[in-house]
Amino acid sequence: MQVDFGKTARDYAHHRAGFPAALFGRLAARGIGGAGTSLLDLGTGTGSLALGFARRGAMVIALDISSEMLAEVAAVATREGISVETVRAGAEATGLAGGLFDAVVAGQCWHWFDRPRAAAEARRLLKPGGRLAICHFDWIPLPGNVAAATERLILQHNLAWDMGGGTGLYPDWLTDATGAGFVDVRSFNFDVAVPYSHEAWRGRIRASAGVGGSLSAPAVAAFDRDHAAMLAHDFPIEPLSVLHRVFAMLGMAPGS
Repeated sequence: MQVDFGKTARDYAHHRAGFPAALFGRLAARGIGGAGTSLLDLGTGTGSLALGFARRGAMVIALDISSEMLAEVAAVATREGISVETVRAGAEATGLAGGLFDAVVAGQCWHWFDRPRAAAEARRLLKPGGRLAICHFDWIPLPGNVAAATERLILQHNLAWDMGGGTGLYPDWLTDATGAGFVDVRSFNFDVAVPYSHEAWRGRIRASAGVGGSLSAPAVAAFDRDHAAMLAHDFPIEPLSVLHRVFAMLGMAPGS
């Protein structure tokens, strides 16, 4: 399955729920993203982490391979009057000088990278004692809930999609960090219920890898029609309450 999130950048920016405020609070308590600190957001997408940290006073560079995604980040930053520098590059070879950053973060993207190379690049970019945070924010499919029903529909329209049935937990990422030489490697997770109108949930799913990121425009439209009908019939009460899990893996670059 070939995925290009640039094709769905508008839906991605408008309908995907960003990381909750509680995550930023928990990361701040662990020394990540405080006011005046330098921070690089790898694979920024439409900037959920980058913009969140910039709003809290961090000096942020947002990096992504998609110019369409970076344009969405820049538009929000301009509209809100906050400062975020954007760089078009891959996470595995950023082209940035080493030892520049107090923190390197990645949100909703680590699984798309060459993970060992990205972890090594993150360590190269960090100052001694700098922090790595890899974060994810997944809907959780459970029997009878809207996420499970939506996943079944995605599979009906895209047989190549193999990303369903997730638990929102990523223990292998701790090995990525230790393999790159990070120390004090640990993780945490917590659950939140995210409200979505039917329209917003349809937009959220159009912005997913299995739909807007990989299907043709006519195929996306056909899926969206079926999705709207399924929601109206099986989940008529709005807003939907969609269970999500936040997962964060933390590590520290050696040194002081």
